[in-house]
Amino acid sequence: MDELKKPSINETAKRMVEASRKLSFHPHSPNNCSVELPSRNMCIDIMQQLRSFLFPGFFRFSEFSEEGMVFHIGAGLDRIAINLKEQIRRGFCFTCHDEGDLKQCTNRAEIITNSFIKRIPDVMLMLIDDVQAAYEGDPAAKSPSETIFCYPGIYAITNHRIAHELYRLGVPVIPRIISENAHSITGIDIHPGARIGKSFFIDHGTGVVIGETSIIGDRVRIYQGVTLGAKSFPLDEKGNPIKGVDRHPVIEDDVVIYAGATILGRITVGARSVIGGNVWLTQSVPPDSSISQGKELKPANA
Repeated sequence: MDELKKPSINETAKRMVEASRKLSFHPHSPNNCSVELPSRNMCIDIMQQLRSFLFPGFFRFSEFSEEGMVFHIGAGLDRIAINLKEQIRRGFCFTCHDEGDLKQCTNRAEIITNSFIKRIPDVMLMLIDDVQAAYEGDPAAKSPSETIFCYPGIYAITNHRIAHELYRLGVPVIPRIISENAHSITGIDIHPGARIGKSFFIDHGTGVVIGETSIIGDRVRIYQGVTLGAKSFPLDEKGNPIKGVDRHPVIEDDVVIYAGATILGRITVGARSVIGGNVWLTQSVPPDSSISQGKELKPANA
């Protein structure tokens, strides 16, 4: 190839800059607000630090007395609050468009960070129930501690419970970073908007998908390859999906969903129901149902 016909690096760079201007989400700086994005690495590091505090003595601090742990966890939470506030501020600044300014985003970030830190003990209590559910729900588990150290479902639900708290507080970007970190490591994809009750257990886990508007009750157990998804998407006048519409299933208390089941749409699976493996379900089923390959069977005690 003739060397003279090769585009120069500068020409290529100029073309790339021109192309970037066509991006509707190209970073800009409205009202002197920063356009610096949240740091993925920092958000993941914050999540890892939180994991060690949510399960004290398992990942760090095992050498400390109870009094020492109080001091070190307190100091660690203080560092997390400082770093998290900065990441939340960046998220607000990047998404505020023509609304607000740097001071407003900073104030919002501080208020939300304080609210989030206060919620951590409640998240801890929910995770304790999740760990116990994993131990009781899997005959292969030798101890609750084993599930904390080893089970992908516990890793995923830990990330989810933190991401969900941030999502509820209106934090942009960061909840998705935390949930996608768990997704990439475990193969379990839980949208931070999904509402999940107490004592939740995902066994094995790979391929599980739980959509944004899913609602899951207490003591629900699901297996690998389960999808709680949307059947269809309502569209706006331009043909684009309308956001924020309830479109995923409601799973009531004490339901078991076996491997490969696909449950689609805003339907309800009644309490204490059992959904068999590879079932394709698009209609609501009443409490105490047993569904196998799309057919409803009578309960065993009927």
